[in-house]
Amino acid sequence: MKRLIGSLVCAMTFPVVAWGAGQALGDARRGALLIAQYQCGACHAIPGIASARGKEGPTLASYGLRSYIAGRIPNRPNLLVRWIAQPSALVPSTTMPDMGVPEQDARDMAAWLGEQR
Repeated sequence: MKRLIGSLVCAMTFPVVAWGAGQALGDARRGALLIAQYQCGACHAIPGIASARGKEGPTLASYGLRSYIAGRIPNRPNLLVRWIAQPSALVPSTTMPDMGVPEQDARDMAAWLGEQR
């Protein structure tokens, strides 16, 4: 019983997303290139992406450790892919624009973001 309670307390105290290797959706190396290509850094500061110093959107530093996408959607790989491809489909009031990102590109970008610790 103590073991169970300790696990629950730990899970509630540290709600960190588990982006394990088995959850890889795409090619993370390609994802980094695509993040630069789609100019995500125009709005977001993104460590590891040259010239990504935007201040309109939140920083994407340590993205793989986040619990939520846009502060309201559970940060799960499949939901991140949908968010990248069509953010307004998940949060109609978002200021993040739909950039016309195809699903495979979104998978690669999500794979890279998930690796960021």
